[in-house]
Amino acid sequence: MSKLQPGDVAPGIELPTDTSEVFRLSDHADHSVLLYFYPQADTPACTDQNLGFTAQADAFAAHGVVLVGISPDTPETLAKFRQKHDLSPILVADPDHVAMEAYGVWGEKKNYGRTYVGLIRSSFLVGPGGKIERVWFNTRAKGHVDRVLKELG
Repeated sequence: MSKLQPGDVAPGIELPTDTSEVFRLSDHADHSVLLYFYPQADTPACTDQNLGFTAQADAFAAHGVVLVGISPDTPETLAKFRQKHDLSPILVADPDHVAMEAYGVWGEKKNYGRTYVGLIRSSFLVGPGGKIERVWFNTRAKGHVDRVLKELG
């Protein structure tokens, strides 16, 4: 599967959230949505990334962007994560890697000389109408929030 690029139609998402609701990308067709995929709730880098998006939520809202974090965690794990850190983005559970595979972020990766299959930290800006506007593939958690905001202008 080739990597998604700006101009591609964003794959649909219909997955549970930490609040027992269902997140549907199609429900946000009138807004821009930043889908950020992260490996695991309540780990240091993922917590920092989610805290960064929470701290900058107003700046993203000013750009008309809805923040949506997606991880392979269960809805229950994400609910505890939200409560523990008072997070504001929508948190979506994808334990079966449905969205991750559709977006090409579940695959082979290397860490400390070890090769394994897992989530490749990446983000996608989906514009109104459902087309991908920007892609940040294989990102580092540190500095990512500021980098995305800078590119939004």
